[in-house]
Amino acid sequence: MSDAEWKNRCGSEWGLLGAPMPDGLDWKSVYEAKPFGRNLLRNPSPFGLSKDIPPHKPDLPDEPDFGPPRFQPDEDFSGWTTNTEVLPYDRSGIPAGAVVCRLPRYSWFSLEQLVDLKAEGLWEELLDNFQPEIHIQDWYESQLHDSIYQLQVKLLGADKSTVISEYTTSPTEDRSRDSRAWKEVSHVFCSYGPGVRYVHFLHKLKNMFLNGFYKTMFTNSTVVVRPSNSCS
Repeated sequence: MSDAEWKNRCGSEWGLLGAPMPDGLDWKSVYEAKPFGRNLLRNPSPFGLSKDIPPHKPDLPDEPDFGPPRFQPDEDFSGWTTNTEVLPYDRSGIPAGAVVCRLPRYSWFSLEQLVDLKAEGLWEELLDNFQPEIHIQDWYESQLHDSIYQLQVKLLGADKSTVISEYTTSPTEDRSRDSRAWKEVSHVFCSYGPGVRYVHFLHKLKNMFLNGFYKTMFTNSTVVVRPSNSCS
């Protein structure tokens, strides 16, 4: 097919009515990249779990682990840049003079990815003028603490540091009942302004060590671009 035919195919299949589609682009490569409707994050479910299946209750260790504390899960987190922040012991709520043999040790396990929107098949004129919707979604679960999850997503300029739009959340958990269910976090970026070239996705999950390692899990982390520019 000619470049004009590839361009028409992109416009018709993706419904890009009113979107700028310059002649200078390699529309065959754009079509093959399929930038719309697919997850742009790599390894979105490293725990091997699905949001469509309720998470199982964590297994208790056969024997207490009195060795050095562990702070990071051992799954394959390829595609993610990870970091662990060990938190100080929380002694609040312990009466003066009370003897405590062991306290839980918490840590934040952070995972981040940087999505290059142009490398994924999107083009500058579309991002600057049409500003397609960028959908964010994540699912997490544990009962370890009142605060177990944080999400920060930034839309960045070409220098990878200028923040054009940002979404953050740090929910407080209701632990009044032991509910094993995935908790959803979602957001839609729209009308975010020109200049966006990257999406920086970072979430933090709290883990605990107390005679064994207990983790907060996540699944189906998602960054998807939709060929629409109006949020409902």
